[in-house]
Amino acid sequence: MATRKLCIKTYGCQMNVYDSARMADVLAPLGYSATDDPADADMVILNTCHIREKAAEKVFSELGRLRQIRAAREARGLGRTILGVAGCVAQAEGEEILTRAPFVDLVLGPQAYHRLPEMIARLSRAGTAQLDTDFPADPKFDHLPPAGERGPAAFLSIQEGCDKFCTFCVVPYTRGAEYSRPVADILAEARALAAGGTVEITLLGQNVNAYHGAGPAGATWGLGRLIRALAEIDGVERIRYTTSHPRDVDDDLIAAHAEVPALMPFLHLPVQSGSDRILKAMNRGHDADAYRRIVDRLKTARPDLALSSDFIVGFPGETAAEFQATLDLVDEIGFVQAYSFMYSPRPGTPAAGMAAQVPADEKARRLASLQERLRDQQIAFNRRCEGLEMDVLLDRTGKWPGQLVGRSPFMQPVHVQAPGTMLGTVRRVIVEQGQPNSLSGRLADADPAQAARVRA
Repeated sequence: MATRKLCIKTYGCQMNVYDSARMADVLAPLGYSATDDPADADMVILNTCHIREKAAEKVFSELGRLRQIRAAREARGLGRTILGVAGCVAQAEGEEILTRAPFVDLVLGPQAYHRLPEMIARLSRAGTAQLDTDFPADPKFDHLPPAGERGPAAFLSIQEGCDKFCTFCVVPYTRGAEYSRPVADILAEARALAAGGTVEITLLGQNVNAYHGAGPAGATWGLGRLIRALAEIDGVERIRYTTSHPRDVDDDLIAAHAEVPALMPFLHLPVQSGSDRILKAMNRGHDADAYRRIVDRLKTARPDLALSSDFIVGFPGETAAEFQATLDLVDEIGFVQAYSFMYSPRPGTPAAGMAAQVPADEKARRLASLQERLRDQQIAFNRRCEGLEMDVLLDRTGKWPGQLVGRSPFMQPVHVQAPGTMLGTVRRVIVEQGQPNSLSGRLADADPAQAARVRA
């Protein structure tokens, strides 16, 4: 079969990264191999995210650029490039995409990418754009081929969709209701990843700790029990999971943090706000004290646990005192990483129509204040790591000769001088310097007098 080139540009969350890899798996039997260059591609797919502000407009801007690239390829006699839009923007704006960009060939939602070969066949026969944003009766995972090799660290989607309906969020409308994959399917995919050299697996879901998959003999497993089973797979040395919801942190999951050495001491647990009134307006289903109690229980189970979180500032009606409550929560708990955003309305969500929208300049001021505090906490944590020994998964080459880069148990990038033969392995590293966004160090068994200082 003639080899064709596929370029997938991925935006947004880790779920989209996983979905893009699975799209490549689906298209591989059709002769498509990966390229990062749209100008070299026979098919370009934008796998989109609807979370950020003006997401749809950014997609249309990129489509305009790709249209020019396609025209240039055709002028050189290289044939017609198929242009596709996938993901959450496609789900939310499917008809609008085909109206505003009629040159697009494929538009498909995140539940439909297993049907890509069928869509391409229909496109070839009919010559007209194909749209598929239906939520299938059967889960897409039932129709996907085995996953290809992913490298030392890989994502594994175990849960999809959301039933929480936070008032600011489009995910329930673009990803659908919560669905948990069967235990046997997840374990089989994890074994295949480990056999291909994957050492670290990150379990994914819109609400990953809401996982409630069908286990052996019809029993329902939660995330804690699934993590224990994954940790028994030969070759799986490290396990992570994201993204979690505070409402779904249960006793068994907390116990797993204490009892499973492979479960890394890092947890992304979004809180969004420190104000109880704002949390209620967001329909988060918990208050600030409930979040504090969950964190206390987790840190009792795993004292070295490091936390990351999400924050939205300037939610409709947020007062200066309510924003201060968020700062107070940040000061009290401490976060080693965080994602923070100004609130921006998403069409179709309840918050978009709420009164008392906070002025843009005030939202920007609050965001700058919050990010400064979060940045200070991250820098302080990185500096506290100096002198520590930690296990680091060396998963990629650095920008300097002889340098490898990995991830610490706490998700920090770590730069170290090491031979290329160590790529894909977990090594003991002594941290020598904590920088704002990363760590640098040396192999614990290296001679300090001979080890070159790592340039990060």
